[in-house]
Amino acid sequence: MKPLSVKNLAMITAGYLVHGSEDTLIQHGAYRLKQVKKSNTALFTSKRIVSWKSLEPLSPLVLVTDRAYRPNDIPNHVIMIQVANAEEAYWKFVHFYRNQFHIPIVAITGTSGKTTTKEMIKHILSADRKVTATTLSSNSRTASLQYLLGIEDETEAAVFETAVGSPGDVTNAGKYFKPTIGIITNIGAHHLNYCKTLEGYIQAKGEMLDIIHPKGTLIINAEDVNTKKLDVTRFRGRLIKVGKHDSCDFQASHIHYYQKGMKFVLHHDRKSYDILVPGFGEHQVYNALAAIAAVHDMGVPIPVAANQLQSFRQLKKQLQLFEGINHSMILDDTWSITTTSLEAALKVLNELGDGKKKIAVIGTITDLGSWGYIIHEQAGELIRRIGVDVLITIGEHARIMADHAVKLGFSAPVYTFKNSTLVYPLLQRIVDENTIILIKGDMYSKQVSKLATELKLKPPPPAD
Repeated sequence: MKPLSVKNLAMITAGYLVHGSEDTLIQHGAYRLKQVKKSNTALFTSKRIVSWKSLEPLSPLVLVTDRAYRPNDIPNHVIMIQVANAEEAYWKFVHFYRNQFHIPIVAITGTSGKTTTKEMIKHILSADRKVTATTLSSNSRTASLQYLLGIEDETEAAVFETAVGSPGDVTNAGKYFKPTIGIITNIGAHHLNYCKTLEGYIQAKGEMLDIIHPKGTLIINAEDVNTKKLDVTRFRGRLIKVGKHDSCDFQASHIHYYQKGMKFVLHHDRKSYDILVPGFGEHQVYNALAAIAAVHDMGVPIPVAANQLQSFRQLKKQLQLFEGINHSMILDDTWSITTTSLEAALKVLNELGDGKKKIAVIGTITDLGSWGYIIHEQAGELIRRIGVDVLITIGEHARIMADHAVKLGFSAPVYTFKNSTLVYPLLQRIVDENTIILIKGDMYSKQVSKLATELKLKPPPPAD
């Protein structure tokens, strides 16, 4: 955080100092007591402080509050600014802080690919710029303030994920970041426990259109079915489309698998460029297109971006290849699971498993609420359409996708389990060096993650 004096904070929030030194510098911000981890933090709250003594190790602490305290009740280690409304004061502080910086700020949302796209942009820009970004996929609404305050004088660009847990999350993130560039990677079906309907989820993602600077840029996957349902005509800035169609501003052609990634030709502004992006799957091409489009909008030439992208390191547990039990191949995709990412993973399994026995081990899709049955049936349709040689599901809800696939005519062997206990011995019996196993789940499923670890061939111990 760019240091700010108590005196300046009082002016920004239209408050007045009632206790402590106005010269103290503020280096951190919080709106919940449990967020206060360090001294020199400004805490905005209407709640009454019960235990002043517990705050002593955090001194000096700056309390911005609309509660009235008697002067004798305020301990020496607390600096207090009195305001008319603590919440309004908080947002005055946020807006002031954001307006200190005139740099490109990218906000990314999407059902799948947002973390990878964000990391690609960060990787490309970090070659010669100081970049602030979301840590991996830590993108909760409570983290927005700390990410904003991570922007400092030396920061030249920022890249943040704006996740959707419920309607209003993207709008809320926009209040913090005020992005100059927005990206919607794709829109599948997720978090329906709070968004209630697919249409509600699509509109929640579509809030991105309203948070970008009026002269900013919106980058979308032109071929994503649900993204097409958004009314992009209400966006007044520059619209950039990425995809395979020749109407796209950044178009990919000649896509093919190559060693540990994807090769394709990028067409932009009547020029063509050879691109190699680490990570398997056509979805990775779309991630790369969005990332290149974003950095190009910031002034990075495409050849420079392409060269830097070659050294991008694939994210852990996102379609990573390992040698597995009985000399099989393991495709670990246990970071997250949606129908969008499942479809991508099954396609990668089929490409890498050409000529091999292809086994899919799939866990439950979470955060679906009352839509759980329908979405798992849709997953079953994907499995039947794309196909595998053996299907194994783990979990009661995951069984729905297996049953539905069979109902639709899926004729390969199917095994359904309530937990992962019997899966390992089954796989030991049926896999060999000509087998590739996709294991698909999310980070919250300890059983699926543990199974993925067990299936990987352990490296030999170091020699004495």
